[in-house]
Amino acid sequence: MTGSPTPRPKRFSALALALAPEREPKLAFPPRGSALIGPVEAPALQVMSYNIRRRGPELLPRSPDLWRRRRPLIKRLLAAEQPALLGVQEALFTQARFVRQALGEHYRSIGYGREKNTGGEGCPIFYDSRRLQVIEWRQTALSDTPNIPGSTSWGNRTPRIVVEAIFLDLATGIQFQAINTHLDHRSRTSRLRSADALRSIVQATPHPTIMTGDFNTDAATDPYDQLTGNGLLVDTWDTAAERVTQVWGTFPNYGPPKHNRKRIDWVLATPSVTALQAAINVTRYERGWPSDHAPVQAVVRLARTE
Repeated sequence: MTGSPTPRPKRFSALALALAPEREPKLAFPPRGSALIGPVEAPALQVMSYNIRRRGPELLPRSPDLWRRRRPLIKRLLAAEQPALLGVQEALFTQARFVRQALGEHYRSIGYGREKNTGGEGCPIFYDSRRLQVIEWRQTALSDTPNIPGSTSWGNRTPRIVVEAIFLDLATGIQFQAINTHLDHRSRTSRLRSADALRSIVQATPHPTIMTGDFNTDAATDPYDQLTGNGLLVDTWDTAAERVTQVWGTFPNYGPPKHNRKRIDWVLATPSVTALQAAINVTRYERGWPSDHAPVQAVVRLARTE
């Protein structure tokens, strides 16, 4: 698959990022159609994790959270970035359909809502069918009864789910596992037990794995350590050869992005997956931000593990 050449972004050292002063960035509106990364050529694969924020009641006409205001901004961002693999969180059915249409006619999706009737918020995985083919997939609850839709067990009142799939990369012939999830925002116990369940999913396959999600906890907390401990997964933000952006918090909540805020959205991968670039996309458009979360992007290269 061909596309725009990958830019040569400025690289920020870990020390420079750590010493960067806390200040609001100077924000400029991007030219229409511009991308932070954009489509990449094989064998590189662009991955994105994005909590698009569920559609809520339209009570305040000037609220930045209004879906009708955010729809064209999300469409503009996705049309420019064109990730080959996209894990979305908080998507209601109509929002998932909109995301698929915004990405383009070649995109497909897997996953459904988290409730007992398979409605409500979902964590669908979107993929470019010109590049990727689904071999098998499933969705389960993060609970003691994973095969019962809508089930909860670990202190979370809200059902939490994980979507997992085995993909074939049509450009390289490599099979890999993709996992997308959204951990609970209130229960620490639920996040810890969910991390254990996710570890088991990773360990159950011989294929390289890419995991996307809104984990509702900062990097270097216990759930993060459970997933990255003993080298099971690595954080592409840490291992990327180039960081396209500064280290922003990933939940700006419609405010200016800031340094030294929680990075709760991650793209993790097994060590055999090489991270070429990583980015936290805080692009703001004329009418505001597309979501209360910033999308997290990574350009990776897969390796055969057989």
